[in-house]
Amino acid sequence: MAVLDRTTTSAEKAASGGGGAGGRRAGNGLGTGLALALLATVVWSGSFVTSRALHDSVPPIQHAFWRWIIAIAAVAPFAARSAWRQRALLRAHLRFLLLAAMLGVTVYNTLVNQAAMTTSAGNMGMIMAASPVLMAAYERLGGVRLGARRVTGTVIACAGVLLLVSKGSLAPDFTAGDLWVVAAAVCFGSYSALLRRRPAEIGGPAFLFATFVLGALMLLPVFLVSLAVQGGFEPTAATVSPLLYVGVVSSAVAFLAWNKAIAQIGAARAGVIYYLQPVCVALLSYAVLGEAMGGLQIACMALILAGVALGSATRGETRIR
Repeated sequence: MAVLDRTTTSAEKAASGGGGAGGRRAGNGLGTGLALALLATVVWSGSFVTSRALHDSVPPIQHAFWRWIIAIAAVAPFAARSAWRQRALLRAHLRFLLLAAMLGVTVYNTLVNQAAMTTSAGNMGMIMAASPVLMAAYERLGGVRLGARRVTGTVIACAGVLLLVSKGSLAPDFTAGDLWVVAAAVCFGSYSALLRRRPAEIGGPAFLFATFVLGALMLLPVFLVSLAVQGGFEPTAATVSPLLYVGVVSSAVAFLAWNKAIAQIGAARAGVIYYLQPVCVALLSYAVLGEAMGGLQIACMALILAGVALGSATRGETRIR
């Protein structure tokens, strides 16, 4: 908590310089942060489709393990040297790194893969959009007064998500997979809020490489058990291509973009952008899988977009002293 109180985003630091150049820097930081958060959100939307595509051919634990092995190989050329130079700092903050790796790497993606066994990609994307509520709650506890615009935007976007998940019914039909996704949403929201506590002296590439490696190491024992009990999978184009996507694009690219977005604009504002995920998943499902969108889906998307537009505004946010 105390660390959260000391942490400010790049946009907040620039804004503290007053008007003029400080205001322009804040605006630039906000725009960059929003763009990075949007990039990560769009990329992650595709990962739900790939998780569903692999659910009957690659066991969830093995899917998660190979995803992070591929991700480590993807980031190693530009991050391994940085991590080696900062190895003393990484050792000093090992407990923080272990917690971040467990939440964002080991547990979160494994839960998503497990959920894909019994629920649709669309449901996963929609339920995961609950994560920003937790992100905003953590930021409020950390000393950020979110302001009326942010709170109103969050409520509107959340209402759109809930309406979409329930299909307008008071008695939604949830599966076991839906509950796995709820647990994944809690993990991801906690990971995103935790990023505000990342020691400033640890560079982004070093942090990314360290968490990927630690997360994969924590997965290794259960991966070996899965391999012994379930056997491996056949490496074909249908299995390797999705793994390359989630390993390189959804992991290396998207996590780097998301972590930078948190540093620029904070978890709560990035979380508002994350509400776009069910919209992206629905559009992707329509384009790739041919799934139709009805009037309810379009109305819910309009609510979500309105909430995002309102919640990403810059006015009304202050830090509690």
